[in-house]
Amino acid sequence: MKVAVVGHVEWVEFARVEEMPRSGGIVHAGETWAQAGGGGAVAALQLVRLAGEATLFTALGDDELGRIASDELTAAGITVRSGTHREPQRRAFCHVDAGGERTITVIGEKLRPRGDDGELPWEELTRADAVYFVSGDVAALRQARRARILVATARELATLKAAAVELDVLVGSGDDEGERYHPGDLEPPPGLVVSTAGALGGWAQPGGPYTAAAAPAEPEDAYGCGDCFAAGLTYALANELDIADALHLAARCGAGALTGRGVHAVELELP
Repeated sequence: MKVAVVGHVEWVEFARVEEMPRSGGIVHAGETWAQAGGGGAVAALQLVRLAGEATLFTALGDDELGRIASDELTAAGITVRSGTHREPQRRAFCHVDAGGERTITVIGEKLRPRGDDGELPWEELTRADAVYFVSGDVAALRQARRARILVATARELATLKAAAVELDVLVGSGDDEGERYHPGDLEPPPGLVVSTAGALGGWAQPGGPYTAAAAPAEPEDAYGCGDCFAAGLTYALANELDIADALHLAARCGAGALTGRGVHAVELELP
């Protein structure tokens, strides 16, 4: 199976605190660490855990952090395809409180892969069973449509509207106003729309409500749960699972991300 992600990478510094800092306050971190994260990296890491390999089409910064991120993702089993770039690597800072909730501050512009970048081997996506589109320009989304199955995040609705390509699946958080899709927002309409609601499960159209999966261990942090869910759904549909089974696997991936540290999620036992 060949699966891929089109999306961005951030170098993320994590700090575990008892509670989020209040305005003018000071908090002390009990633990800190740094990893290559961002939606593209998180989804690609989840697909490697499921499929054994994955390709990430991205744009990395032309600096030391960009090179470190590339090396880290490659060592994790991801085939990194990074185009031309001149900007510094985008960074992020993530507080994780005692309950596992994360609060993120991003630093710098999002580096999106470009569909007209001649250094990116877009023709490889013709052989892909499924692609998850996290971010990129209109041309990159049209390149991603080469795949048999195209899943996209509702975070990029403006790009999805401008590209006017048919999505097999649109995934968004029902709790985030910026990710809410309304019928008629996209033309042509997606074949499947999935709205997530965390521990409450979510809703698929067609398909109706689905339940959340139980966390396999004590929660560590909520970083990356949404993108792990979408990556799991991408993998399941590439395997031609029906919608109910695909959503069940996706929910397990989201729950696994909740119990993993930072960008890491627990390994799932696949049927």
